[in-house]
Amino acid sequence: MFETLSLTGELIERTSSTIRVQEMVQLSLAPVFLLAGIGAMLNVMNLRLTWLFDRIEFIERREEEGLDERESEELPALRQRQRFAQMAVNLSTSAALTICIVIAILFISAFVEPRIGTVVAFLWIATMFQLSVALALFFRETSLASASVRERRKRSRELVARQSDSQNR
Repeated sequence: MFETLSLTGELIERTSSTIRVQEMVQLSLAPVFLLAGIGAMLNVMNLRLTWLFDRIEFIERREEEGLDERESEELPALRQRQRFAQMAVNLSTSAALTICIVIAILFISAFVEPRIGTVVAFLWIATMFQLSVALALFFRETSLASASVRERRKRSRELVARQSDSQNR
């Protein structure tokens, strides 16, 4: 029982230092700003993804009604863009979660003895990797979106041809 009281007293002593808490808040500012940036990126990515979902659904409804076959030609390219956008959102969300863990670990590190700087560094690197891949995927999706209608339909026909070739093998 005395050991528990001693441990509790030691923990209270470590956490009662205003300077120590201020240091932890300062250390967590960079990850918090990164988290805010990821949130802004996710907002933009989700808007594009929502637009893609709506566009695909609109074309599929028109296709079921037997209207405008030319629009239907764009579906494979739209679905490919949707996959890129969805992967970018998933990776960005994963990066945001990783940064939240980094912030929590930074605060915990003020109150525990083990050195956990290596864990924080590894998680920071993992976050940067996730964000880099997410941004590359988002770049790919936006570059596909900037193609003309004729180019998008051509790309869709190429995707359908590749898909049928892979199914025939």
